Amino acid sequence: MNEAGSGSVSSAINLAAYNSIADQWDAARSTLWGREPFYLDVFLAGMPKGAQILDAGCGSGRPMAEHLLARGYAVLGIDQSTAMLAKARERFPQGQWREARLEQYPFADPCRGVLCWDALFHLERCFHQPILARMANCLPPGGRLMLTVGGSAHPPFTDSMFHQQFFYDSHSPQQVMAMLTALGFALRLGEFMNPPTTGRDKGRYAIVAEKTTGWHQA
Repeated sequence: MNEAGSGSVSSAINLAAYNSIADQWDAARSTLWGREPFYLDVFLAGMPKGAQILDAGCGSGRPMAEHLLARGYAVLGIDQSTAMLAKARERFPQGQWREARLEQYPFADPCRGVLCWDALFHLERCFHQPILARMANCLPPGGRLMLTVGGSAHPPFTDSMFHQQFFYDSHSPQQVMAMLTALGFALRLGEFMNPPTTGRDKGRYAIVAEKTTGWHQA
């Protein structure tokens, strides 16, 4: 397993895949899906307009960053895919877009919210708690985190999308929520978007959590 400083094996797999399918992904993922509007309402409730939100794994900026910008928030998006970021920069010049790998990103910019949607489970699970800890560092008490994780603790696997192979790995939702509690977060929402099955679908779980303490890791 590679250390965070040198990047992960999973990042290399997913970087090539997302760069290859940027056009198809952008066309397919143009609108919010299912209960995502409700999750965003919970995430943004009480957050002052103009506050900065970090979109970790922003992709092309659609639909999540687009929704945040439309509601009057400042967006700082990070992604490792140059092809996806090119679309975000062209479509949403009012946002800030940085090329970076999630497992290496320091989360040094103070934010009122962090969004990590369908991104964390693309990395080996050994990176997940350190990433969540750095996210906690950049949030003040009352700041919020919205993320998806896998729906089970299934072993790492690859699966295809648009004829490209992608890497997936995740702790169970219960394990992730325990990590967040230890980092000073209180759960505001947690539910399956799609539960795991005995077949190909390993499940996906949505979380909105609020930082309730001044926890900080030096």
